[in-house]
Amino acid sequence: MCDTIVVVRPDGVLFAKNSDRDPNEAQTLEWHPAGDHPDGATVAATHIEIPQVQHTFATLLSRPFWMWGAEMGANEHGVVIGNEAVFTDQPYAKKGLTGMDLLRLALERAATAEEATSVIVTLLEQYGQGGGCGFEHPGFTYHNSFLIADRTEAYVLETAGTLWATERVTAGARSISNGLTIAGFADEHSDFLKTRVSACRVRQPFTQAKASDAAAPGDLMGLLRDHGGPAPRYALLNGAMAAPCMHGGGIATGSQTVASWVADLAADRHWVTATAAPCTGLFKPVQVNRPIDLGPTPTDQFDPATVWWRHERLHRQAMRDPSATFPLFTPERDATEAAWLADPPDTAEAFAEADRLLDRWIGRIPDVPDRRPVYVRHYWKVRNRAAGISSSAPARA
Repeated sequence: MCDTIVVVRPDGVLFAKNSDRDPNEAQTLEWHPAGDHPDGATVAATHIEIPQVQHTFATLLSRPFWMWGAEMGANEHGVVIGNEAVFTDQPYAKKGLTGMDLLRLALERAATAEEATSVIVTLLEQYGQGGGCGFEHPGFTYHNSFLIADRTEAYVLETAGTLWATERVTAGARSISNGLTIAGFADEHSDFLKTRVSACRVRQPFTQAKASDAAAPGDLMGLLRDHGGPAPRYALLNGAMAAPCMHGGGIATGSQTVASWVADLAADRHWVTATAAPCTGLFKPVQVNRPIDLGPTPTDQFDPATVWWRHERLHRQAMRDPSATFPLFTPERDATEAAWLADPPDTAEAFAEADRLLDRWIGRIPDVPDRRPVYVRHYWKVRNRAAGISSSAPARA
């Protein structure tokens, strides 16, 4: 479950997304150069293979480690896209392009938001959408909506099977979540029950209202960290899914924010956590045309050699009692981000400094009792055991 936001202002376009997936479904940040491809070339997406185009654009992607497609990303022309799972009355195909595949293909093939919208629609009608999209539950599938932006405008594209509807955004804020929102299309094709369980009818109006007041990247970072209160509130059915900064823990479903992204398209700069939980993470500046080596690609197993899992040492301990642990590191985190927003450092320097700060913050976190509800504690005990990470104290490198 996710939330994606765009703000179209006279001085530029802002974009933000939390990618919410299974808690051990590590996401990798990766750069792909532009490429030329011979006639007859194909591209192997997550579940199917399709013809390749002659030229693909350079991209920066945030990708769940096991799939070909990406949850969010940008390309060399300033196009940025986020996708959302939506639940509809149309049949779910066993095979096809996933929403994440469609997102990556559009970034590789389109130079504007309008072109990217057209790419997705064309591929959707030709190949359909389908196949397993879940990690813990491989058969879990859904339809998709997209928020597609460039430096001047944005488009909402919502789908139900091979059906689709679009909405152009030329001014103001627009957010999408895990339910259809375009008038008429939503009324006709929404699956009421699954949409309700996703809590999108709570989150989407919240993010829409907050985005309307956003004037700078830092405002959207704050929105992505919002728990709807001083700390996450866990529901028995679906955990802390009612707020943008999502934390797993429900008995029926339990998505966790596993990566976060904010883009300032006027400045051609993106800010990424490259880690889970923006409330414990640090946004670092990145650019599509300036790749760096971030080390090994993470998997579902704890590996302190990877950026994503190093942060889990802090995240999983701090969430046991945020009221006790957050004051020990968030003031320094916020001051660092404020300085970086005013004067962005080199990407490699920012990631190196983030590592130094992470080690410092982990050292400050005591072995606090877990104050969360018993079903949440059980949820995380199971996931920690599966990943091979301690559930009671920070895992040291």
